[in-house]
Amino acid sequence: MPRQPALNLSPQVSDEVRKTTCYMCACRCGIDVHMKQGKVAYIEGNRDHPVNKGVLCAKGSAGIMQHLSPARLRAPLKRVGPRGSGEFQEISWDEALQLATDWLKPLRETAPEKLAFFTGRDQSQSFTGWWAQAFGTPNWAAHGGFCSVNMAAAGIYTMGGSFWEFGQPDWDRTKLFLLFGVAEDHDSNPIKMGLGKLKARGARVIGVNPIRSGYNAIADDWVGITPGTDGLFILSLVHELLRAGKIDLGYLIRYTNAPYLVNAHDGPEKGLFLRGDDGKPLVRDRRTGRAVAWDAPDIAPDLAAGVDIGGVTHLPVFRHLADRYLSPDYAPEAVAQRCGIAPARIRAIAAEIARVAFEEEITLHQPWTDFRGVKHDTMVGRPVAMHAMRGVSAHSNGFQTARALHMLQILIGSVETPGGFRFKPPYPKPPEAHPRPHAGHSPGQPLDGPHLGYPLGPEHLLIHDDGQPKRIDKAFSWDAPLSAHGLMHMVISNAHAGDPYQIDTLFLYMANMAWNSSMNTSAVMEMLTDKTPDGSYKIPRIIYSDAYASEMVGFADLVLPDTTYLERHDCISLLDRPICEADALADSIRWPVVAPDRNVRPFQSVLLDLGARLGLPGMVRDDGTPKFRDYADYITHHERRPGIGPLAGFRGPDGTGQGRGAPNPDQINRYIENGGFWTCHIPEDAQFFKPWNAAYQDWAVARGLYDSPQPYVFNLYVEPLRKFQLAAEGHGSRQPPDHLRARLMETLDPLPIWYPTFTDADAAAKDYPLHALTQRPMAHYHSWGSQNAWLRQIHGHTPLYISGYLWAQHGFEAGDWATLTSPHGRITLPVVRMDALNPHTVWTWNAVAKRRGAWALDPNAPEATKSTLLNHLIHELLPPRGDGLRWANSDPVTGQAAWYDLRVKIEKAPAGQTVSYPAHSAQSSPVPKPPRNLAHQVKE
Repeated sequence: MPRQPALNLSPQVSDEVRKTTCYMCACRCGIDVHMKQGKVAYIEGNRDHPVNKGVLCAKGSAGIMQHLSPARLRAPLKRVGPRGSGEFQEISWDEALQLATDWLKPLRETAPEKLAFFTGRDQSQSFTGWWAQAFGTPNWAAHGGFCSVNMAAAGIYTMGGSFWEFGQPDWDRTKLFLLFGVAEDHDSNPIKMGLGKLKARGARVIGVNPIRSGYNAIADDWVGITPGTDGLFILSLVHELLRAGKIDLGYLIRYTNAPYLVNAHDGPEKGLFLRGDDGKPLVRDRRTGRAVAWDAPDIAPDLAAGVDIGGVTHLPVFRHLADRYLSPDYAPEAVAQRCGIAPARIRAIAAEIARVAFEEEITLHQPWTDFRGVKHDTMVGRPVAMHAMRGVSAHSNGFQTARALHMLQILIGSVETPGGFRFKPPYPKPPEAHPRPHAGHSPGQPLDGPHLGYPLGPEHLLIHDDGQPKRIDKAFSWDAPLSAHGLMHMVISNAHAGDPYQIDTLFLYMANMAWNSSMNTSAVMEMLTDKTPDGSYKIPRIIYSDAYASEMVGFADLVLPDTTYLERHDCISLLDRPICEADALADSIRWPVVAPDRNVRPFQSVLLDLGARLGLPGMVRDDGTPKFRDYADYITHHERRPGIGPLAGFRGPDGTGQGRGAPNPDQINRYIENGGFWTCHIPEDAQFFKPWNAAYQDWAVARGLYDSPQPYVFNLYVEPLRKFQLAAEGHGSRQPPDHLRARLMETLDPLPIWYPTFTDADAAAKDYPLHALTQRPMAHYHSWGSQNAWLRQIHGHTPLYISGYLWAQHGFEAGDWATLTSPHGRITLPVVRMDALNPHTVWTWNAVAKRRGAWALDPNAPEATKSTLLNHLIHELLPPRGDGLRWANSDPVTGQAAWYDLRVKIEKAPAGQTVSYPAHSAQSSPVPKPPRNLAHQVKE
């Protein structure tokens, strides 16, 4: 017989495994980095990690190619050609840091507000915000203003926490799961794992999304809703539940402000809560009929009847709520055509929610004590959970839509109960527990407090006495009162216009504002290169830090090259956001599993170096020498308040501190020894009812999440919104400009409302009959994925997906291209038929398209020639309305960019179209030409 070759069926994968945290999306999964001969050989999931438990997606596995990307920057760069050309000279770090210091020092000493420092998906926002606060500029924020602020702000103001990464369904007990507008790029591994649990148990999944891809593709029921109408659909579900009496009244009485009496007296307090002399909100006691403090002992709050005082009847919140949503305006027949959902289907979904919530309730035999001191023998839950993301958030009605969804959960009693939605520590935190925003600045001094926060009324707006905004992005002004994440997408256009003032230096980190991280991309590139009559740039200086040769690099005057995520220390801190699941507190680190082979430095360490050179408080000792050696030293020794630092684990001299404790010099090594993370499980009697559970409140104080117990009730009725309405009605010393009064009164309603998106309500909408959306593919994240040699093979270009209805209507055939036109511009790209799609919606992948010359891709790569961005069709301002004003294309409450409000029309592109439009000229690349074929192999 022929001799068979000897096959090694179990080759040695590595000679060492180094455990760290993935950076290929926002999941922050644990990874095992297999090393061979000192090089990265293979990446797999860490089975002990609390986030992913060994699961790893295509992005995480392809981290090798991210680390080895030909697009990696090699050294600091100084611009030598025209801005935008990509022509640079490599310089030393000493020269780069001296140049940055020479630019920034005079600003700090004379006008710190002329520095605008904004960051993208850096995952170290508590650190960059601390640096900006020390510098003294009011102009700092991260990417949330064009990503998720509607969801975050709506969640905090309504219930003290939100979807996204701040909470999760009770995957082990949920029986009915509803997803609204959820794509696959955020928190994807935990969601996939959770969906697997649901499917294994036979739980039912309903996906509400105009597009049936990803998670919606495996839903038991797909609801192809018309974009921008989710809030109307949700309020119709509320209508049906109220009509059927399927509301958890006991939950509402105990844990929400549903019983609070609303002041009905005309005047400056109308619509606020009726309060006693001690300032406490009042409720009607059913036993006595009197108005008493909401927390008075031994009372029975009334949800329906009011209290007559001086001939005026003051009704409880729930009565206002019921009167509003029982209106025929919210009946399924009234909303069906606009939402694109049949009335019978709306009723069926409402009935299913009611059935599961009230006929399949869950009882855990776990005693617990609430904050009033009342002891409970069991924990009762409603096994209906919900999750939502950008598809709900990125609309001009997104804040109120997100609030409506939270209200729906609360009405059936499924928040923080078994089977429902659960908060991840350090949440929940009500708006009162968060800081207020600050913008008080003066030369040579730090800012007077944190940049971002949650206003509780007009008194917390960041405006001057004349009403002008204090921030370059106009966050926390009358334009966007509750802009809790800032408005990054407005920085460049406002700076270019000098509105509300001129800036000197734009400092960006990992924010690709010259491409997919801007609305109105083509115009933004022109703004970055536009000059004044004297020949100087309108934005005088641009400093940019990135690890890769992105489109934005070409527009910088000074480039500070960052490392890859496998070459640096990072802190996935509870000061930023949780990484844990709902049953535990956890944080993690990244550490340099390999050393850089280029002249690059971790950006956070560079910031500390700059801070020391500028003499920023907290970054220098009394003698002026640097306080921190590098970012790792900062992570270890920095304290926000005594005993509370960036990392919560292994604190104190002996490393046993959990949450609180003095700095531990060996802390990072302890994390490395523990697999790169630390976790602390919540006691069983504290795992549910967190806002009201005395055991959880005490546990949270012991872990440093609060300094004292902070129980609170959920806000079905958000009183701060009513305060802004009162100002718009003419009450109070701070008054909005006249042109904003009507909009504030309409959109800042204290009870959730729905109104058409601004583009749907525009008179020109009839000329642009289609909705256009983008989705992030599961295999990519932001700009990074589509430069990755492995991930490019999954999504290499961006066709336009259209419904079978549109395909037939316009006579498209395979291989055709389409021209898409909006009131702002036009694009062309290949067209593909997709029947699992709302018939009046078109969509394409986001962030796959690239500008030629960027990311070290071949100039003829399909990402540049067969792809384009919908961003070219979007403007940061709405089309003129004839009133002499240009209104922002954003949510009027938070200022969130309304990406998903885009309206377009479609037609066949001319025959022979082979290159997408617009086709911008190629940038010169600051990195060498890449190899034709890129492979990863560690030789034996």
